[in-house]
Amino acid sequence: MLPHHFVASLLLLTCGLLGMRGARAEVFTALVDLENLLHTEGAIVKTLQRYLDTEEERLMRIRRLREGFRKLHNAVSKDAEDFVTNPVNAFLLVKMLTADWEVASALMSSAAGRQMVENITQAGRFRFPDEEDLTGAAVALLRLQDTYRLDTASLARGQIQGVKPSPELSAGDCFELGRQSYNNEDHYHTVLWMQEALDRVDEEVTKTADRVEILEYLAFSTFQQGNTRHALKLTNDLLAAVPDHPRAPGNKRYYEDAISKTELHKRGDDGDVPMDEAAVGKKHHGPDADSERGIYERLCRGEKFPPLYKDKDLTCQYRTNGSPFLLLQPAKEEVMFPKPRIVIYHDVMSKHEMDVVKLLAQPRLKRATVQNYKSGELEVANYRISKSAWLRNEEHGIVARVTRRIEHITGLSADTAEELQVVNYGIGGHYEPHFDFARREEKNAFQSLGTGNRIATWLNYTNKGLEICKH
Repeated sequence: MLPHHFVASLLLLTCGLLGMRGARAEVFTALVDLENLLHTEGAIVKTLQRYLDTEEERLMRIRRLREGFRKLHNAVSKDAEDFVTNPVNAFLLVKMLTADWEVASALMSSAAGRQMVENITQAGRFRFPDEEDLTGAAVALLRLQDTYRLDTASLARGQIQGVKPSPELSAGDCFELGRQSYNNEDHYHTVLWMQEALDRVDEEVTKTADRVEILEYLAFSTFQQGNTRHALKLTNDLLAAVPDHPRAPGNKRYYEDAISKTELHKRGDDGDVPMDEAAVGKKHHGPDADSERGIYERLCRGEKFPPLYKDKDLTCQYRTNGSPFLLLQPAKEEVMFPKPRIVIYHDVMSKHEMDVVKLLAQPRLKRATVQNYKSGELEVANYRISKSAWLRNEEHGIVARVTRRIEHITGLSADTAEELQVVNYGIGGHYEPHFDFARREEKNAFQSLGTGNRIATWLNYTNKGLEICKH
């Protein structure tokens, strides 16, 4: 039996604890307080439901992103090289690994999700493109659109003549192309792609872009293109959707003032419908068809030109060039242009030789540079989008064999030639018109070689995107 003083102490302690608890709530002492707890419980139910709704929406967005990644991965796995040569596919791939992956990473907000993101991004085993790559992929697609005069809607459907169809672009994809154009102050393409995004987002069940954001970009770029009345109409549409938009009221007043100050209305400036691409194109100052740049783009499109020479000047023949090396297997020569002399030699390299050269060059590929004719320094330039590597004859027997073969076919010595240059062109890869030889103002361009100016360039095309050069 416990001592009486201990029992008394225990009772006092118990009462003290109950007193402390009662100071916090005391809800158990009256039914009215218990009834009030029902309001608390109801609030908790609503809070948990809101949390579940938010989480389900977050998980649904992750599932949609995963599905997009999965579809693209399945398409790539069929034929990776063929897939990435399509510029739409290449843009989608880069966009998914930059903008879309950034969204997915932000949605994976739990501790476990953050750890998974770190595991894939910081392990060093996987390469991720960056914002510059996304910009480059977008600009490349727009460059091809201009050069080949591709219709925006057809391009968004993945339909490019002569190329295997690509996945259709979503409103979000079109918006990204418009956003990249806007960031480059290219309002012509901004209008084309934001309009396409607007058309598509209105048809989407699951929205991939924000209609209000599209309208804001589209309105300003439409104004920059000179169609002020339609810019005002788009801004009014924006305000109808979001009356308290922070910038739209000011933009509206600006457009109204601009309209009131001028009485000249440009074609298509009717305030009812957006200009079609033909009308918008009048604000896009492309090259004159007969300019050097215009002729270059016409050649890229495969347009026919009036013949400068008669057919008798354009011949095909087997050529030995007096070389014993070519007696049993002469070079297959096709003259494309007699002056300056441009010829094609067919079947010069075997597939095995091409594969070996690619294998040797791939680990060394670096962004190709051009020589600044003023400073003489080598630098990267937007008019040459490619990576290159240099191979010496002594590095592999096949490299030396290819060099010897070029010597026999051309009758020129490679002793004063540069090393074999392997060039791999990227998304929309190109090298704009240029001279391979040094001009009068570049007298010391090849001083380091000690051999004087270039007299010929040899290109081996090993596939659609790779070339092997010898100068």
